[in-house]
Amino acid sequence: MTTLRIEHPVTDFTTWHAAFDRFSEMRAQSGVLEHHIRRPVDDDRFVTLDLEFASMAAAVAFLGLLMERVWAVPANSPGLAGSPITRFLEPAS
Repeated sequence: MTTLRIEHPVTDFTTWHAAFDRFSEMRAQSGVLEHHIRRPVDDDRFVTLDLEFASMAAAVAFLGLLMERVWAVPANSPGLAGSPITRFLEPAS
């Protein structure tokens, strides 16, 4: 299992979340098994998102889609502020 963690500031969480919801089919078709959205208790303009994949290859491919089809098109990423920080995580023993 591989997690793609995405962290970024948002201008408005409700706007960002509505855009996130519009891409649910793309996530499912790309192999996202589950997702977790979290926000810092002291910063309502920041989001962390963990997307779970069965493989590293699927996670890398999905990040490419995000970079090319979502983040590069302002109309597809309303509410996004700044550049996302991404990390690939795997379970530690």
